[in-house]
Amino acid sequence: MIETASVEQRGSVFVLNLGETENRFNFDSIARLHTLLDQVDAALGDKALLTVADGKFWSNGLDLEWMIAEKIELADLVVAVQELFARVLEAPYPTVAAIQGHCYAAGAMLALAHDVRFMREDRGFLCFPEVDIKMAFTAGMNSLLTAKLSAQTAHQAMVLGRRFTAPEAMAAGILDGMLAEGELVPSAETQAAALVGKDPATIQAIKRTLYASTLTLLRTAP
Repeated sequence: MIETASVEQRGSVFVLNLGETENRFNFDSIARLHTLLDQVDAALGDKALLTVADGKFWSNGLDLEWMIAEKIELADLVVAVQELFARVLEAPYPTVAAIQGHCYAAGAMLALAHDVRFMREDRGFLCFPEVDIKMAFTAGMNSLLTAKLSAQTAHQAMVLGRRFTAPEAMAAGILDGMLAEGELVPSAETQAAALVGKDPATIQAIKRTLYASTLTLLRTAP
């Protein structure tokens, strides 16, 4: 479960591992990720974040079964997960996602919040299936997707619920690279390390300006 997510420092790169199950988001898992990001933020020196996972999924999105069982309002869970998106989007250091498996819905939105995305070339889908589960995108989610995707890709992803393989996601401009299974994390870590050294205040100021409206909407209750 994502509640057992962990972070490991490898030189200047902090590797955040989401876990090895479906890595869904609920209140506990979101709180765990904030705690781990607190550790990254507090570390001294130049840094970058690399987010990885193990197993079949990178993340399968919101924990809807938990939400129903615990009688949690969807809007409350959305507020919590959107704050996580916003935090990664405006992080004062470069962020890289290495996607080794399926990446769906809110999981795919978390990947989009990263600065750079790599995906295993031969396995997994990246998909925003909200249209097929009768869940409209919030204004914040809509802004995140349209800020990161071209208009045509956003339409295919959001209106049609298209499932993208890694080659298709690469062609659509969703990814920055695709790699063989054994090369994915090492190459993504190398890329993350190469981005280290940018002034934290400057990179965060640029992100906050570039994504100002998205950040505002993500932090506005749906």
